[in-house]
Amino acid sequence: MPLHVNPADPSRPDFVGDVADIDLRNADDSVRRAIEMAMDRFAVLIFHGQLFTDDEQIEFSSRFGSLGISTISLHPDHRQRFDSRLTDVSNIDIDNKIVPPTDRRWNGSMANRLWHADASFKTLPASYSMLSARVVPSWGGETEFSDLRAAYDALSPRMKTKLEGLVALHSMAFSRAKLGFSDFSPNETKTHAPVPQPLVRTLPRSGRKTLYLGSHAGEIVGMTVPEGRMLLHDLTEQATQREFVYRHTWKVGDFVIWDNRCTMHRGREFDMSEVRDMRRTTVNDSVPA
Repeated sequence: MPLHVNPADPSRPDFVGDVADIDLRNADDSVRRAIEMAMDRFAVLIFHGQLFTDDEQIEFSSRFGSLGISTISLHPDHRQRFDSRLTDVSNIDIDNKIVPPTDRRWNGSMANRLWHADASFKTLPASYSMLSARVVPSWGGETEFSDLRAAYDALSPRMKTKLEGLVALHSMAFSRAKLGFSDFSPNETKTHAPVPQPLVRTLPRSGRKTLYLGSHAGEIVGMTVPEGRMLLHDLTEQATQREFVYRHTWKVGDFVIWDNRCTMHRGREFDMSEVRDMRRTTVNDSVPA
């Protein structure tokens, strides 16, 4: 089944696609294949009016591979609102009350406003993320996406040569430390030990080269910490110039799929006295980065 996809931003015709006239709850395997082909071109796809239940979202997402487990479920004091294959990207607790600024979830979720790629801190990182908008606030809460393929293409030949073979260490502790957050349980600390990921990846189907960055990257193997972090900082600045970035304003029922292997994303500020309820499924990559 073909997808009807239009560029969400004509100035970046191969980055974000807007898909019309489809109900993913009734999608068959031909739709999955069509989505994978479209993702090879666009890296981000936006679907509207997708009123998933939790079970339906899990079932649909599972067609693309095994699903990752929400990292927040590793904390012994956390009470999960739903299946741990759904990551709770919200500001409400198990009793559907808005969490206060003193809550560890509130503080931990602030890191979502840093540029990152989901699960880059795992030995087996993520391929696709799929985010469902259940409740949106009256203002703010947008998600921005950065095209790391285009950012790589725009690098100088000298920089491309410098990056060949470089490996970065990724850890959730690196990203959370930038905000002064250190409330990790022993199990979380063990699970989030730094893992190596190549700084440049080749995408398996398209063959395009892409940067692989994000706030979870804190060091580069073989470099001093200051030297490595400055290089990561410079590359992130390069990749988040406006020419490489798209901002999505959410509506209830929006369902966005993005490829973490070639994009970064970040959430934007919203009124934390209002509910923002988003639920994410994350597909494990088939091989380590």
